[in-house]
Amino acid sequence: MISGLWNGISGLDTFEKALSSQSNNVTNSNTIGHKSDRISFADMMYQSGYGKGVAVQSIQKDFSQGGLKITNNDLDIAIEGKGFFIVNDPLTGEEFYTRAGNFKMGADGTLQTVDNKTVYGSSTVLSNIVSSDGTTQFDNNYNISITSKQISATDYVESINAKATDFTQTAQDSGVSGNGFKDRSSKISDIREMITNYNEKLDLFVSNPNAASTAPVSQQTQISFNAFLADLQNDGDFVEVNIDGEKVRQYFDTDTQTTMNLFADKLSSVTGLTASVDGTGLVTIDSLIPGRSFNIKEAAINDSAPAITETVSPVTGSGRAMVDSARNALKTALEAADAKLLEMTHTIGNSNAALTGIGELQLRLDNLNISENVFGNLSVEDGVIYAKDGDNKFLVGKLETAYFTNPGGLNPQGNNLYAATDETGDRLNANNVNNLVGGAIELSNTDLGDGLVDMMVYQRAFEASSKSITTSDEFLKTAIQLKR
Repeated sequence: MISGLWNGISGLDTFEKALSSQSNNVTNSNTIGHKSDRISFADMMYQSGYGKGVAVQSIQKDFSQGGLKITNNDLDIAIEGKGFFIVNDPLTGEEFYTRAGNFKMGADGTLQTVDNKTVYGSSTVLSNIVSSDGTTQFDNNYNISITSKQISATDYVESINAKATDFTQTAQDSGVSGNGFKDRSSKISDIREMITNYNEKLDLFVSNPNAASTAPVSQQTQISFNAFLADLQNDGDFVEVNIDGEKVRQYFDTDTQTTMNLFADKLSSVTGLTASVDGTGLVTIDSLIPGRSFNIKEAAINDSAPAITETVSPVTGSGRAMVDSARNALKTALEAADAKLLEMTHTIGNSNAALTGIGELQLRLDNLNISENVFGNLSVEDGVIYAKDGDNKFLVGKLETAYFTNPGGLNPQGNNLYAATDETGDRLNANNVNNLVGGAIELSNTDLGDGLVDMMVYQRAFEASSKSITTSDEFLKTAIQLKR
């Protein structure tokens, strides 16, 4: 009879705990990432074959997969499979584990839980860099300016900022400028080809000339055909001049002025010379190259002999400066006509990146100077966080997840957190056994129907245990009355 009392008391104590455990499951049926408790009972000691009651053997977490709910929140991430997010308490430095992926952006630019625990992750480590050599060829008179942007990366940094980018850039601009260079394919083989674009001159400005300055002699020759233009009227008429033994002749074409203009064009085709004609028939021949001399022996229309006039341009003005009207031509290209010009080559490197290691440290992505206001659209694919900016997609980082040999040994800490114990065994990298789903959360795995039924069963068991106490009490009461 006394044993019946103690058995009833053990039943009351045990089923009160069972009711408390199951009601906790029901209460947390809407808690993100909650894992329900499973209580187990065991009979107590025996004496001469008689049992001495019931006790709670264990309360274990059921780490089966909970349902996923799509939230479309950029910072929500759900684990599909085994494993836990690794978080750190910045105040104590302790590590915890959680299945709740309803994260937020911290004030310091880190990815955090709702109770301000920072989330662990890793950045990519650039390895196996493949570099290829290439040759960039610049055509004649073609300029190219290539700017540079520095690539910088670190192995691991402090926490996850969900608004940033990874370093898997496919190519980088080179800090090479091709201004002022030509490739060897445009080597000048004939000075005549250069004269086509050799039509700019520079006036030489002499500051504060000395008193002995002399007037420069213009490198010009003028030929006046005015008195003979009347003879240039019909087909077969021609105008010609002999320059350094080379005859330049132009036959009548359309009218006199047209013929003279064509004649000036032919004179300009002579290497190093330029020619012009005015409406009076005055042809002016000028040398483009300083110091270049030429000899005109004959100039005529048909058989006539016009006058040839050498001209001198005096220095005009006074003061501290003078202009040399003989001019300095742009001669750099001509002087290098026989030289090989610079050939430029540079390397554009293509890099392949690979992720190595486990995120024992927190990944701090705000070091990339990309704030939440820059990238507002994030996505997670297989644990990799991408940030989107318009049509561009940037790799931010990779979340690290952990798994244990015995996850049942984890100690619940509240706030959806678990702490590792000696019973959990080794911590393993769970990245290969998980699928991380962005824009979603994992719901509680509590089966509400089973929970309510179990609560009713525990209630009846509690009532039955109390009945065994009252029944044993009646036995005792009867025994006492028999003695009386």
